[in-house]
Amino acid sequence: MTELSPRELRVSDAEREHVVGLLNKAVGRGMITLDEFTVRTDTALGAKTRAELNAVLVDLPGMVNTEAARARTELKNTMSTTTRKGHWVVPQELVIRNTLGTTNLDFTAADVPPVVNIDLDVSLGTVKLLVPAGSSVNIDAVEVTAGELKDKVHSSAGNPHFQIKGSVRGGTVVIKRKR
Repeated sequence: MTELSPRELRVSDAEREHVVGLLNKAVGRGMITLDEFTVRTDTALGAKTRAELNAVLVDLPGMVNTEAARARTELKNTMSTTTRKGHWVVPQELVIRNTLGTTNLDFTAADVPPVVNIDLDVSLGTVKLLVPAGSSVNIDAVEVTAGELKDKVHSSAGNPHFQIKGSVRGGTVVIKRKR
């Protein structure tokens, strides 16, 4: 199976709504007319792929392009706590480097792409992932040494999909859904 480029991935309703919000800001800033807003909004709401969705923003300076915003983020934490909750834009690739700290990521109200690749590098730390209802998780590529990996989701089919890999050394990773 050939791997799709990020531009060929299908978009969610949340992504379409995010882009419509950006177009609304563009009207407020005088960057596009109301007629252009109507045409671009119709295009955004009908978009099936990231390429189609990004096309309505490409000529608007200062507007966040969801594809660029979602490329890759690295969260580093040493003897501290890192928390993401509420509405936040989740990248397609998330690297978590945690040494003697705590990382709490709540994806339930976040803008999550269809597939999130999470690379763990945990040493004596704790990582808690709270995933949305209906999502799936694959932890087959995680190596645990003197630590613990608790997958309370136990689902390999669903959307969004969290593909987790990396290493946990003397730490704990807990993946669960909100009750």
